[in-house]
Amino acid sequence: MNRHPTRRARSGASRRGASGLFCLLGAALLTQPLSAAYAFPNPTTVNLRSASDFTVLAGATVTNTGSTVVSADAGLGGNLGVSPGSAVTGFPPGSVTPPGSIHAADSTAQTAVTDSTAALSDIQGRAPNTTFPPVHDLGGQTFTAGVYNDPSSLAVTGTVTLDGSGDPNSVFIFQAGSTLGTAAASTVLLTNGAQACNVFWGVGSSATLGANSAFNGTIVALTSTSVGAGADVQGRVLAGSGDITGAVTLDTDVIHTPACATNNGVPQVPLAGRLAPGVAAAAFLAGAAVLVVRRRPTYIR
Repeated sequence: MNRHPTRRARSGASRRGASGLFCLLGAALLTQPLSAAYAFPNPTTVNLRSASDFTVLAGATVTNTGSTVVSADAGLGGNLGVSPGSAVTGFPPGSVTPPGSIHAADSTAQTAVTDSTAALSDIQGRAPNTTFPPVHDLGGQTFTAGVYNDPSSLAVTGTVTLDGSGDPNSVFIFQAGSTLGTAAASTVLLTNGAQACNVFWGVGSSATLGANSAFNGTIVALTSTSVGAGADVQGRVLAGSGDITGAVTLDTDVIHTPACATNNGVPQVPLAGRLAPGVAAAAFLAGAAVLVVRRRPTYIR
């Protein structure tokens, strides 16, 4: 005798199909990288004005040991400067790559220090999207565009990742109320379109970069910055803004200011990108639940 599935059987098949669809949808969304989402609106960039022509700038002294190289991409100046102080030691053996040059207590350096001070005020005056507990270590974490604040100190141990979410104009601003310190061999890593030219570190007192560290972004410190032996900085070291005691200390380092890559106008992922992980989880669980509770079909003999 032929057996035909009842409506219940057909309904069960439909449920199984729907549950499979939910599972596939959830699994697909769950496999999307979390870097596709962003948490905060993209900040406006920090205008360095004439300080952008300097790769290294100090208030009192620049002291170097070893064969440090100071340079910049074409059109960005790549200068080394001091003002209101005038002491520059260790060049040579350190070198400033032409067309960059050394400006010691001249009007060019003085204007740059004034503009660096204004830039630090801008950085520190931004409303933070996130405020960390005191003495926060950024290592092992990933950040998208935004303004991040620690009222005392920021540290980097290991690798901190800055994710541009596919937008070459993503701006990252980090505010350290007192100090910034990176461990030896630590890394500030840029991914998904993030660029060193759009990363800014505002430091209320001093910054210290560990030996052999790889650092991205412009440091604007109120008093001083020490760059450990063998470090690679893609950005700028601007310290001692208006402070006669401010100093930059270098030791066989590479300090290079890169230009921003061409902006192709790629937008950040919209709200759906931020919600994707939650939607994915809900869809996956819904599909799984339907599969678990489904009943075997009933047949008519």
